[in-house]
Amino acid sequence: MKLADRKVQVKRPRLRHKTDGEVKVPAYETLRSDRGLSERMLGALLRGVSTREYHEVLPVMAATVGVSRSSVSRQAIEASAEQLKQLQERRWEEVEILVIYIDGQRFGPHHILSAVGVDLEGKKHILGIEPGATENAASVKRLLTRLRDQGLPTDRKYLFIIDGAKALRAGINEVFGTEQAVQRCRNHKLRNVMDELPEEQQGQTLNLMRAAWKVKTAEEGEKRLEQLARFLERDYESAARSIREGVAEMFTLQRLQIPDSLHKCLATTNIIESPQGGVQRRTDNVTRWRDADMAQRWVASAWLLTEKHFRRIDGHGDLWALAAILGRETKTTNAVSKNEKVA
Repeated sequence: MKLADRKVQVKRPRLRHKTDGEVKVPAYETLRSDRGLSERMLGALLRGVSTREYHEVLPVMAATVGVSRSSVSRQAIEASAEQLKQLQERRWEEVEILVIYIDGQRFGPHHILSAVGVDLEGKKHILGIEPGATENAASVKRLLTRLRDQGLPTDRKYLFIIDGAKALRAGINEVFGTEQAVQRCRNHKLRNVMDELPEEQQGQTLNLMRAAWKVKTAEEGEKRLEQLARFLERDYESAARSIREGVAEMFTLQRLQIPDSLHKCLATTNIIESPQGGVQRRTDNVTRWRDADMAQRWVASAWLLTEKHFRRIDGHGDLWALAAILGRETKTTNAVSKNEKVA
């Protein structure tokens, strides 16, 4: 019999009919076929319990069976496969997604791409995952195509936040169109530039880049970064080249005149990188990633558990302004338009 997160050995009741022989006991069959056991076992594993130690976290019970390492593994595979299916079958037609973050993560030898969306109310959603790295054009296209097939409209404008990989930009253009707004992660840019500089040059360069990102107009910001690149290129040509690469997409927020209150959440990929840390922690007990399918199942399960702790983004009260910039029709933007006409 299945009880909560374990199987318990009991004497099976037996009933016999006078003419039909042995018959099933409905109450016993219900207890025996508890479908929630796999999910509870997987939940324990994602919270840090290994398959070897699973039986140790259960209360001491006489004649408890069904918690062997192999049994727990089988249950985990079954539950994680169901979690992946649930994630892949989510629909997005009725959710007003404004912002899409895309980033990659490594699990053993495998890379997994993840996409997190932010809706009009500032709520975050795990949109989907796909095996592959951000530099893998085929993987990026599969991820974005899957989101389209799950109902994310491609005839709307979004704000994409990415790490700067060329394959990501190419995939967005191909699946969602070339008119989409893209903001390059400023933290990734800082790390790339710092990697090309000696320690004594890093502090001043970092401060100048951050100052350039705080200006009001994209033109002024780009001008400041170009001045910095010219200063560095004589002795540190690779650093100057890194500063100039994709510089226009460093200032998408200024170019679109997005409210300053949203810059903290929209200027970097932190919104997706932070929960990726939760996904990493929930999969740390995996010591051997057998294949990409296993990685995908576990990551899907970890994302869905992490998503339960999502909070709304900072500055979410001003997302109506971003919606208007992206050409979305909302109650707030309609009210503003009417007031402007009256005035």
